[in-house]
Amino acid sequence: MAILTSTRLLAVERLLLALWVGGICVIGYLVTPILFATLTDDRQTAGMLAGKMFSAISWAGLVIGTLLLIASVVGAGTQWLRQWRCWTLVSMLVVVILMLFVIQPMMAELKTQGPVIKGTELAAEFGRLHGISSGLYLLMSLSGLTLVAAGLRRP
Repeated sequence: MAILTSTRLLAVERLLLALWVGGICVIGYLVTPILFATLTDDRQTAGMLAGKMFSAISWAGLVIGTLLLIASVVGAGTQWLRQWRCWTLVSMLVVVILMLFVIQPMMAELKTQGPVIKGTELAAEFGRLHGISSGLYLLMSLSGLTLVAAGLRRP
């Protein structure tokens, strides 16, 4: 079995990045709005399904992002700290970690305290967390699209 050539490795990296960023965009900006538009009478189910998809893409992002960061650091050698692409991957991974281990668990905990009814303190806190989550998701999306457009590294 031959070792991956530099060209093949770069192709694998690009494919992984495209899958991750494509998943982020499809789930966040296509599927989730369709869920809430379709399930207007059952927002709880729409939210539960969206949450499961966001969790799935976050776990995929944790794995893919880590692999891409390792490949970028190895590829950049001692210059990795000066590579904006590496720092962009780091920022995306920080967002994924915040989503998986801070924001999503906090939102899940709020839901166990009872129904999130508009106008309640519970709804206000949920809305605050949702706003933070949405902003971070947008940042991650734009960062990912920038990497897709510019490439992970120069061939």
